[in-house]
Amino acid sequence: MSEFDILINKLLEQKPELTRVNIEEEIKNKKEKIGAGYLTDQGALFLIASDFGISLSGSLKVEMSLKDLYAGAKEISLETRVLNVSPAKEFSRKDGSSFHLRTMTVYDTNSTASVKLWDEKANLPGIENIKPGDLIKIIKAYVKSDLGGSPTINIGSGSNIEIINNKSEIPTIDKITKDISDLKEGQKDLVISGMIDGIVSSMEFTNSRGQPGKALKMRLKGKEATFMRVVLWGKDESDIPNMISQNAKVRLLGVNIKNSNQGLEIHGNDSTIIEIDGGKEVEPIIARILSIASTENGRNMILGVDNNKNIYNITDYSNSTSSCNEGDVIECMPSKVYGNSITLDNNSFVRKLENDKLIPSLSQIRTKINDVKVDGNYCIEAIILKIPERKEIQTKTGESIQLSEMFVEDDTAQIWIKGWRNQSRIITKCELGEIISITAVNAKAGLEGRIELVLTPFSKIIKKN
Repeated sequence: MSEFDILINKLLEQKPELTRVNIEEEIKNKKEKIGAGYLTDQGALFLIASDFGISLSGSLKVEMSLKDLYAGAKEISLETRVLNVSPAKEFSRKDGSSFHLRTMTVYDTNSTASVKLWDEKANLPGIENIKPGDLIKIIKAYVKSDLGGSPTINIGSGSNIEIINNKSEIPTIDKITKDISDLKEGQKDLVISGMIDGIVSSMEFTNSRGQPGKALKMRLKGKEATFMRVVLWGKDESDIPNMISQNAKVRLLGVNIKNSNQGLEIHGNDSTIIEIDGGKEVEPIIARILSIASTENGRNMILGVDNNKNIYNITDYSNSTSSCNEGDVIECMPSKVYGNSITLDNNSFVRKLENDKLIPSLSQIRTKINDVKVDGNYCIEAIILKIPERKEIQTKTGESIQLSEMFVEDDTAQIWIKGWRNQSRIITKCELGEIISITAVNAKAGLEGRIELVLTPFSKIIKKN
């Protein structure tokens, strides 16, 4: 008799008013409700038993798949592959004692699951050597529900994990890797690939509990000219190489797809593994300075271009460019290069070079408004058609921020230009009828599908007449 038949008989013993036909119909209904591909017949049976207040707990005599997991299962064993592993963390209890916890995401042919390793299991010998794609056997674990109601595998004192070298039908990491052009809202525990497009940056913030947080932000492009923003919570620049070239290949292991006000985004956490083509040693960059915008604290935000028309956002923290002017060709040794984002600090050097006519000037890289596309970064020249307006916008968090906007055109099309916060001041200095040159504006999708240009910290408006 199969394990499934044994479980059905257990349920019939405790609910004699049911028939096998009743149970099979309930299994069908439960699978239709949950959705195809998320539940096996055996898994549905556990949920049905729970609905009747009946526990089918007990040691299973066969290994489970991740689909079969249910809260309350004990001493389960299963074979699976590792998607990612987080560092072990120490937490404090209310009574002053502490415990260690390490999380892991695992997958098999059809499903993924979270694994929690408690106390001494968080630091099992060899756990640091487990890599994505490794085949492991989880032995005598127990299952509880997480805050979202999903079953989570727990590795406690009586449980264990073993790395095995068996042949397996569970696909490798390479086979489950998806290009960002194939992503959809709601997908989770993914391995995704793409190429760096634009700036890679880090940010610090205070969360809703008043605790400090950090995140790494980037944008990736995939096949078919697909672009998607990435936010990796709990990550910072120490998790990536110092040198990341433009169009560098990226693979992220353990991310979810969410919908934001700006469309689909890739979200990760401190367990996400980042694989980026890059190195620790940076290389010198030669570029022409297109514009220099200074911040309130005197930091230079420079827009540069090289002989291949690659645009760079150069942030100077060291005042190394104080003697440089717009139009100069410079050679710099950055401390960090993330895609087109360059950081200059006290470990960097900058020197002026003779003019190199192979490096384009600002006039040679300007884009006509009609050629502007969403998510691109541009330099344009246009005439102001409406008096710039400035207003306050209330955010969802109750913060009031400044927004300025103006309507401009060139000989191909018209477009709105917006400046938020500090960039709003740049727009309010402009006047109706002026011809202006604007550097480092980003194209965004606005209302009714129209494209808008948004100023960045590297933007500068130069009046031409």
